[in-house]
Amino acid sequence: MRAVFVMLKVEPGFVHDVAGQVAELDSYSEAYSISGQYDLLVKLYIETLDDLDRLVTEDIHRIRHIRETFTILTFGAFPSPADR
Repeated sequence: MRAVFVMLKVEPGFVHDVAGQVAELDSYSEAYSISGQYDLLVKLYIETLDDLDRLVTEDIHRIRHIRETFTILTFGAFPSPADR
C-alpha cells in the first residue's frame, strides 16, 4: 500500500466536521489540524493510482465545506535510526 497525504482547505468553522467525515473513509489513517494555507493534513493509504483518483474526486470532493485540496503522492519511507 502507498501512503498519500491530502491537505484540505476548509470553510471557517467546519474543520471538526470535515475531519470527522474524512475519518470515515476506508483508506483513512490519520488527520492533523495544521497552520498555514490549509487547515487539515490527512494521511490515507491506497493500493493503486486509480484508487487515488476515486478517493479524491469522488469521496473527498463530495464532502461539504471543503474549499480546496492539495494531494501529495509518496514514493518511499525512510526508517528512523531506531528502526535500523
